[in-house]
Order: sequence, then C-alpha cells, then structure tokens
Amino acid sequence: MKKDNGLTIYQKSVKKWGWLFLGPVMLAFAVGFLWPFLKGLYLSFCDFRLISEAKLSGFDNYVKAFSDESFMHSFLFTALFTVVSMTVINLLAFTVAYFLAKEIRGMKIFRTVFFMPNLIGGIVLGYIWSTIFDGFLSMYETSVLMESKYGFWGLIIMLCWQQVGYMMIIYIAGFKNIDPAVLEAAQIDGANGRQTLLKIMIPNMITTISICLFLALTNGFKLFDQNLALTAGLPISMNADGTSIKTTEMMALNIFNTFYGQSSFGHGVAQAKAVIFFVLVSAIGIIQLKFTDRKKG
Repeated sequence: MKKDNGLTIYQKSVKKWGWLFLGPVMLAFAVGFLWPFLKGLYLSFCDFRLISEAKLSGFDNYVKAFSDESFMHSFLFTALFTVVSMTVINLLAFTVAYFLAKEIRGMKIFRTVFFMPNLIGGIVLGYIWSTIFDGFLSMYETSVLMESKYGFWGLIIMLCWQQVGYMMIIYIAGFKNIDPAVLEAAQIDGANGRQTLLKIMIPNMITTISICLFLALTNGFKLFDQNLALTAGLPISMNADGTSIKTTEMMALNIFNTFYGQSSFGHGVAQAKAVIFFVLVSAIGIIQLKFTDRKKG
C-alpha cells in the first residue's frame, strides 16, 4: 500500500471518515441514554406528577428519600441479599466449573444443562419458583409471602439457580486459560490436587474470580423482576409509629413502588431514589474495572 507522509492511504481514510461510522452510535447513545439520564437527574430536583408540570424543589426529594424508612430497609436488605448470593453463586459456580472444565465425554451436555436456566426471563422464573416454594411450604401452612426468612432464602435459591450456569462458563474459560505447562510442572514436582488448586489455579484466575464476584454483586443490587414476581416485597411489617415496610422489598422494587404506589411521596422522590441507585451501581462498576485493571497489571 502506498505511503503518504508516513501514513497509509487506509489510515488517512479512517481518520477522515471515522466520524461517519461513530456518529450513529453516539447519536443512539445520546438519545437512548444520555438525554434520558440528564432529564431524570433534573426531575430528581423537581416536584411533579407530569413532566410538563415539573417545578424545582431543591434537595427536598433527596431528603425525603434518605428519611424514608422503607428505602433504607430496602438498601440493607439488598446489601445482605447481595453479599449472600454473591458468595453462594461464586462458590457453586467455581466448584461446578472445576469438574466440568475437564475434557470428558458428555461434559458439554452438562455445561449446556447448567447454563440453560440463565436463558429464562426473570418474571417467568419468579412465578415458577413461587409455585415450587409455595407447593412445598404449604405442608407447613406457610409461604414465601407470609414469612420474610422464606422470601429471603427463596430469592437466594432462585437467583443461584439462574446465575450459577452463567458464572460457570466464565470460570471454565478461566480454567482453560491456565498454561498447561505450569500445571504439568506442578504435577512433576509432586503437587496433589488440593495444592494445585490453591497454589496454581486460583492465583492464575484472580482476574476471572474478580469479574465473577463483581458481576454477581451488580446483579444482586439490580434485581427487580424476580423480586416482583416471587415476593413483591411481602410480607409487610408494621412499625411502632404505624408505618408499614415490605420486608423483602429490594431497592429497584422500592423505587418502582414509590413511583407507582405511594402518591403521597410524589414522583420526584422516586426519581431521586433512582439517581441514588444509579450512583451506587455505577460506583460498584467503576471499582470492578479498577480492581480488574490492577490485577491485570
């Protein structure tokens, strides 16, 4: 290819017309994300029922959001749920991947079976597991809607069943990425299976493990449709002051219920909660990227 002042004709063409290909993507990003986000950020500082009638109210919505006991309870419940689900999902996924990463006849079928639950939609999944749990708990004259502990562990079991197969695929890729020469050297040196796992495999999979941990973390915080379908936040607990709190309501569902079900709060409070939720999830994502880049370095 011809040279022109140190640059190829191809490179000059890309530099000249690159914006033409980038333009539609940036336009879609601006229309589909940037503008709605900026509009939502503005509305979080407004009192409104219709967007056209929005009036600035300062930080009142944020004050109400942080003083809302149901929102703070949903945050604590979501945090506890996320920590437990993240731990269980990754332990199960790592264990399953450890055995299914081996090249044995029929392993591809097992991988497919474990991955398939991830393809089921959250609403459908929630109703399926609601039927299963209530069918079992009916023998004890209770259900996931009557006791919060059953609702909590029901959500844990359901999310684990859905997410383990997805995380398993990532862990299998991590196992496959380990240099076979290193494993062979460990075997020659007399390392047993436990030593190979702890001293060779896990240290070489730190990046994979961190990715799976933070994926499970963000998935736990963003859980909505499964929560809506399985428990809808029930059962309800009454405080001493007469206010009610949905004991299994997570943050995303709390925002939804605030916007559509608690008219006394106003839509502005729900929008403020959504901004707080966005900042929280974004912070988790940024930490994950920094942590992963540091491990790669």
